[in-house]
Amino acid sequence: MLKRAFVAPDPGRLRLRHATRAVLGIGLAVVVCGLAGHSLVGAITGGLAALLALFTVLDPTVRGQAVTTALLPVAGLPVFALAAALHDLPVARDLAFLAVMGAGVYARRWGPRGHSLGVFAFMAFFITQFLHTLPEQLPEVYSAVLLSLVTASAVRFGLWCYERRLPVAAVLAPVTGRGLARATTRQAVQATAGGALALLAGQLLSGERWYWAVGATWWVFVNTASRGETLVRSFRRVLGTLAGIPVGLLVIAPLHGAALPSAALVALGVFGIFYTAAVSYTWMMFSVTVLAGTLYGLLGVLDPALLALRLLETGVGALGAMVAVLVILPVTTHATTDAWIQRALRCVHVCTAEAAARLAGSATADPAPRVAELEVLLGRVRLSLGPLVHPLSPLRARKARAGQVLALLDVCAREVRGLASVAADPEASHDARLAAACWRVEASVEALTAPPVRRDRAPALVGALPPAGVTEPALAHLHSLERALAELAAPLHSSPRAPLIGA
Repeated sequence: MLKRAFVAPDPGRLRLRHATRAVLGIGLAVVVCGLAGHSLVGAITGGLAALLALFTVLDPTVRGQAVTTALLPVAGLPVFALAAALHDLPVARDLAFLAVMGAGVYARRWGPRGHSLGVFAFMAFFITQFLHTLPEQLPEVYSAVLLSLVTASAVRFGLWCYERRLPVAAVLAPVTGRGLARATTRQAVQATAGGALALLAGQLLSGERWYWAVGATWWVFVNTASRGETLVRSFRRVLGTLAGIPVGLLVIAPLHGAALPSAALVALGVFGIFYTAAVSYTWMMFSVTVLAGTLYGLLGVLDPALLALRLLETGVGALGAMVAVLVILPVTTHATTDAWIQRALRCVHVCTAEAAARLAGSATADPAPRVAELEVLLGRVRLSLGPLVHPLSPLRARKARAGQVLALLDVCAREVRGLASVAADPEASHDARLAAACWRVEASVEALTAPPVRRDRAPALVGALPPAGVTEPALAHLHSLERALAELAAPLHSSPRAPLIGA
């Protein structure tokens, strides 16, 4: 787990740059709040607002990111006011918190911007509970949030906007549907129900820190699409929190809120959150726990009982999420995985067709955007298969099949990238055998994605393996792709009664 988090490949050092810029942007935001005369509570509010702006705004273009960042106050400031106004009305406050939670999840139907605004709105309510913000403190809160967002934006879009030199990130088209058939609607219902369970259980544990349970439920639902993904994420959240408790006891508590060492720990926590988020949710939660413990130390309320309570509240929140996805409108891991694998395979075919058309002389064909889309789809496949390939998974046979599927899909992606690279060469020659090879790829994808009732009529795969030893680059990539697709038939269709991941 340590190796995955800290020695994982970092092409272009993007994770390192992302984390370093976050420390710089958040640090400057806190300094600006201090220079403006804000209290410690105001500075913490501003720092958290800057963290959210830098962490959750993920539009594919720099312009889109700037627009979303500018819209964050529109989503967050009214929620700050609502949460502060309901501070002394527990029932109304709880109902409003759950409503904001459901709306925040539902907003994901509008893509990355909806997701970012939903997260910011939810966290505005959460931060108000965390800092016990009262209505008379709202002017300072608003000033701190706006100053911090401006400062973080100046760093992100002005001082260090490395994204301008990167290709535009691929964005997957959302899954369509109506009513409860839409994933975001279903998840909004699940998250609200899970949040209600976490809220009730959290208040039984603590009438003052109950919001940690609701926050745990919320973040478990982020970037999950099935009950298997939610269960694994819940486990990792609790594990990361548990790992951070000793740091709170042995390192943070003895500092007694000392400014300079606490600031250094806050910087390390922020760096860890941004650097490990893409590769290890467990270590990201470890970093979150270190950051939260340090903030409580600065506020003068950190003690062993508080750290134990945080662990219990996190466990309750994770349990609320698990109950919600298992009982309320469950989405099976098998159905989710099957859908993502099918989308990835169709993308392989489209990539191949675009590359072949480019090699045939088409000036408009361009496989590069489809290759980028395939990478994102494979990321979703890995996430969906995460429950099965987890080290603690007891389903050994299905774990092996899932590992084989992932390995072969990686081969497909490698060969597609190679084919696109060949097609990008203006001097690449066209071979008449390309059309036949592309047709076989299309037939292979059709056979792999066909429903069971039509699978017997699909073209045979293994019997049509291409010859080995081809030296022409484009054909070599296509033939390797054909072999990988043929080998995928075994783990995907080996037994209709034993799906890749159980229903």
